[in-house]
Amino acid sequence: MAKLKLPAIGKAAPAFKLKNQKGEDVSLKDFKGEKDVVLYFYPKAMTPGCTVQAQCIRDSKRKFSAKGVVVLGVSIDAPERLMKFREKEGLNFDLLSDEDHKVAEKYGVWDMKKFMGREFMGLHRVTFIIGKDGKIKHIFEKVNTKTHHEDTLNWIKENL
Repeated sequence: MAKLKLPAIGKAAPAFKLKNQKGEDVSLKDFKGEKDVVLYFYPKAMTPGCTVQAQCIRDSKRKFSAKGVVVLGVSIDAPERLMKFREKEGLNFDLLSDEDHKVAEKYGVWDMKKFMGREFMGLHRVTFIIGKDGKIKHIFEKVNTKTHHEDTLNWIKENL
């Protein structure tokens, strides 16, 4: 597998405007100057790893909010599926729909994947921490779904 071509730390995060689970527009610029953003890409709503990751973020939302951080999850699922996922798991943060994977491509996380001996294009599980200034502060390329929330919060506590 080739290494992902991710945007550089310290550079402006690629702009985006995506629909959330309610079909409302959410844009990165909505948070500029106001909040730091944890933008996490995950392969598919309602799958085991993605569910664990989302539940842990849900349970840590108060800690993220206390640090002035908004968390946004991005997948290629349709808004309707994201709403089902959010309701089923009691999620308390926005899930964004990137059905045509254009935003994932801008962030370099739409690339070749291997699963059970098969190769295909898909969404890689990668997290970006974006500062209030709109610049990428950190990238988690290797994400452990069970500790993602702790790893992210620890980085934020130490660096933002």
